[in-house]
Amino acid sequence: MYDVIVVGARCAGSPTAMLFARQGYRVLLLEKANFPQDTLSSHYIHMQGMALLNRWGLLGKLQDAGCRKITRQSYEGPGVRIDGFSLPLDGVTYTYAPRRYVLDPLLAEGAAEAGVEFRQGCAVKDLVWEDDRVAGVRYTTPSGTMAVERARLVVGADGMRSLVARKAGAPNVIEHPRVTCTYYSYWADVPAHFELYERPGRWIGVIPTNDDLTLLMTYFPQEEYQDVRKGVEPFYLDTFRTTAPELYERMRAGRRVEQLYGTGHQENFFRKAYGPGWVLVGDAVTHKDSITARGITEAFVQAQTLTEYIGGELHDDAALDTALEAYELNLSGEALSQYQGALNVAELKPSGRTDMLRKLVGHQEHIDRYFSTLSGACSIDDFYNDDLLTLLDQS
Repeated sequence: MYDVIVVGARCAGSPTAMLFARQGYRVLLLEKANFPQDTLSSHYIHMQGMALLNRWGLLGKLQDAGCRKITRQSYEGPGVRIDGFSLPLDGVTYTYAPRRYVLDPLLAEGAAEAGVEFRQGCAVKDLVWEDDRVAGVRYTTPSGTMAVERARLVVGADGMRSLVARKAGAPNVIEHPRVTCTYYSYWADVPAHFELYERPGRWIGVIPTNDDLTLLMTYFPQEEYQDVRKGVEPFYLDTFRTTAPELYERMRAGRRVEQLYGTGHQENFFRKAYGPGWVLVGDAVTHKDSITARGITEAFVQAQTLTEYIGGELHDDAALDTALEAYELNLSGEALSQYQGALNVAELKPSGRTDMLRKLVGHQEHIDRYFSTLSGACSIDDFYNDDLLTLLDQS
């Protein structure tokens, strides 16, 4: 009998398991993959996520794994370009964008070091119910046999298509249609910082990652998905040529070293976050268009928030219900704001954004604070302070 079983050992699951174990709970972490294994990702960890990694003592592991420090960000839209970087947070002054076959095993290793029992190659097939409450999981072991484990709390950290959510009957409480599709690959010999380019109907993300490679991402409107998927490479290259000509020349001087990856199935939703004996974190509880690259960071934030709310009260029925309710309510704050912001950007209609950003040109403090709102180092309310409002009124 475990205190907590966490299903899924990637960016939401491993930190959640680790933090519960550090509180003294007996934790089982189940992952259907065998690490290291890659997965679709935008890779970027915003400053808010970096600060949590530092707090957890895991930031040095990423540096040792060859991640490239990112200390500069730029955005270019119609008629405007701004350069700067997020303000520091808790002493952290840089960000990372690790490959997932690097990041995910390091997070799982951190969980194991905290005392978590980590089992790979274990596919959860169903939930165990007792007295109308989730009481454990049924799963297949690496040898293919069926096993059952029980726990006080089952955490679904198993992604957008969460089996835990489905088996628990967690409904979508907020839902929006798909907005974009995305395709990306990795390039060598393309000097870059964290760069964003936008034109009506097109978006490009440029992110340095491991092994001196650069992630080059393109986004298209969802209504173009069927056309794009039939001719991915021409659409991909033409987007760089027409949207970011200078970057396109850098690409021509470099070389693509992997295939093109992508998806047109970026769902946008919030699910019911908890019920008797179960709770959801990460993409299992809320998923949105990846265009703002907030998924990893928000998974970290949710892991920290959930475990802090529960604290030492896991076995107190009333206190646990109160903690889970508080966790769900917390999601309606910053997470909902980031969700709405991602959907806004994913419309690929830059005019309103570029109108505001043009007014920031020449005011570096406000530019850095703008980037800080995206990174989680500055709230929207703090960004729109009296000085900025005065500047916008005068422009």
